[in-house]
Amino acid sequence: MQLPLTFADKLEQASDPQVGLWVCSGSSVCAELIAGAQPNWVLVDGEHSPIGLETIVGLLHTIAAYDATPVVRVPVLDTALIKQYLDLGAQNIMVPMVHTPQMAADAVAAMHYPPKGVRGVGSALARSSRWNRVPNYLGTASDTVSLTVQIESAQAVANAAAIAGTDGVDALFIGPADLAADMGLIGQQDHPKVIQAVKDTIAAAKAQGKKVGVNAFAPAQQAEYLAAGVDFIAVGADVQLLAKASGTLVKDTADIIAAHKG
Repeated sequence: MQLPLTFADKLEQASDPQVGLWVCSGSSVCAELIAGAQPNWVLVDGEHSPIGLETIVGLLHTIAAYDATPVVRVPVLDTALIKQYLDLGAQNIMVPMVHTPQMAADAVAAMHYPPKGVRGVGSALARSSRWNRVPNYLGTASDTVSLTVQIESAQAVANAAAIAGTDGVDALFIGPADLAADMGLIGQQDHPKVIQAVKDTIAAAKAQGKKVGVNAFAPAQQAEYLAAGVDFIAVGADVQLLAKASGTLVKDTADIIAAHKG
């Protein structure tokens, strides 16, 4: 038995920027709709959602039927929690709010068994090794996982080169919403200072030879960051898409009703 390629592997193989969608609802139906839209990758969000460990397993099962690569975001940099996510079979971990090289190094350590890291050994009991059906899992586990860390503060932008240069960090993912808030510009992801900070981070990652992505739901920002050279981008979420489409549908129908009354 062989595990799927990691997100890092897919990014290395890709000739074009990889387009991603989020799953925040925790619904397997929404996960299937999102994965069926044929994105290159799907972010399963354990930070800003009601998604727990048992739900993540079900979402991974659902997404596995499609070509999209699942990336699972943990709620916080926590060694024990990352161990649990890895053991349940989340190969590609995203860690939010990584502000310093030391935090990046701590995230790397959580991803790997000794001597490279501090991950606890329980593979015989876990889906990560398919309950020991993956040959020599303990010896090859580091090759079956990837780590993406998030740049979401002015401090992280200043440290972006050192964070990207941390051995074991496969990619950076920039969160403009939290970055804007940290810069005193909450809700202003399109502010020129925020956009410049994102571009500075992209350049820092590229200089270290690391892959870099960004969250950008607005088409104008998508175009700007793709032109700046991002390797992957998240462009929408299940709950956001449903809220937007349903709101537009109701408003459009209400406008028709109002026009008939007039």
